[in-house]
Amino acid sequence: MHRDRSTRLAAGAFVAIAAAGLSPVAAAVLEQQGPDAVYRVPIVGVIELGLAPFVERSLEEARESGASAVVLDIDTPGGRVDAAERMADAISDSEVPVYAYINRRALSAGALISLAAQRIYMRPGSVIGAATPVTGEGQRAPEKIVSAMRSSMRALAEARSLDPAVAEAMVDEQIEVPGVSEAGQLLTLTTEEAVDLAYAEEVDDWNALMATLGTTGGQVVDQEVNWAERLVRFLSNPVVSPFLLSLGFLGLLVEIRTPTFGLAGAVGVTSLALFFGSHMLVGLAGLEGLIIFGLGITLMLIEAFFIPGFGIFGILGGIGALAGVYMSMLGGLPVSGDFARAGTVLSSALALVLVGSWLMVKRLPSNRRLTNLGIFLGEETSAETGYTSQVRRPDLVGREGVALTDLRPAGTARFGDERVDVVTESEWIEEGSRVSVVASEGYRHVVRVIEAPRELMKARESEAGTGSGQG
Repeated sequence: MHRDRSTRLAAGAFVAIAAAGLSPVAAAVLEQQGPDAVYRVPIVGVIELGLAPFVERSLEEARESGASAVVLDIDTPGGRVDAAERMADAISDSEVPVYAYINRRALSAGALISLAAQRIYMRPGSVIGAATPVTGEGQRAPEKIVSAMRSSMRALAEARSLDPAVAEAMVDEQIEVPGVSEAGQLLTLTTEEAVDLAYAEEVDDWNALMATLGTTGGQVVDQEVNWAERLVRFLSNPVVSPFLLSLGFLGLLVEIRTPTFGLAGAVGVTSLALFFGSHMLVGLAGLEGLIIFGLGITLMLIEAFFIPGFGIFGILGGIGALAGVYMSMLGGLPVSGDFARAGTVLSSALALVLVGSWLMVKRLPSNRRLTNLGIFLGEETSAETGYTSQVRRPDLVGREGVALTDLRPAGTARFGDERVDVVTESEWIEEGSRVSVVASEGYRHVVRVIEAPRELMKARESEAGTGSGQG
């Protein structure tokens, strides 16, 4: 129920954004359409979740304008099952009659969308069927998923008074339809076969279809994806999503290393907002995923700023952030292919984050241009910023000096005429001990004891006694 409500809210937001993307000319055309107008909605190419809101918007505009019909111009090899089911629901619930015009092929998810229409029309040489769901690796989905798809196809066929066995045979090759297909063969119908089975009517072209529907005198409104829908579909594309995630995480990592909020943090927050916003608008992400991600980031920030080391807060924060991202890429029917697809996107994003983090730590801070822009700190900044970094001193390694304070484990030692803040390897070192620098790590100069004060005193007493005897 909560998922359905989130999906409806996201769909409403998407329609609002899409309406805002209409040009003044398109808006004027929308106002002038009469009751005989026919909406032509193209469903071309691979079906993905970004296409579902476009179909929903088109159906809503057709209803508001009082159009006489909506024709789905279909030529698709298939795509996501969850996207097809969302489109099929919108078509079934449409107040305006919806017809499917198969213009070459309606395979897999395209067959499901076609069966949701009130009537199917096919041009010569077209095909429909081959609707077995597959995983992201191209393998047949588990029986649970196949069964759900088979039931959906059967229900749509029954609602249109069509032979349900034919629809089931398009999904499951084990179903035999006497005189049509044998067991072990997945059913795909040609135009002639679909006509013989009363699944479709044949029309030569678009004009013939309009004549069949009795709408030859009406205006044809060609629906197109507007700039707002293109933007959202681009941002939610599985190729673009990993880059948005990577920029988001890297921006936050850079910001943690800097004393103020700057360009890197702004880029990170904007990238994450675009990622989650686009996925929410296409119905993938829900509020629960965004909340879990936010809690994860909060726990990691607590770990970074308030708790030393890396413990339970960091672990839980990392799990929460990854879970929120993962949930935002699933949405709808939990097809195993969707899990594989989400895992691929997430793995790509993590790989980019790891590579980017290595470059950030090892290479980029030495880039003078980035340092001047304030993205990375140099060895020191102005007094107004209030931060000065310790200069690296590799020349101190190997030098011997004297501890001016007790080192427990940190303190001060003198090397020649220079006072230096130092820290011991592990044990405490008494004041006056002779020490040697074994490592210089920026602000940490690690020392090791050479002689303790008591040993120095005994050595001096021994030298004094020897000198007295000689005299």
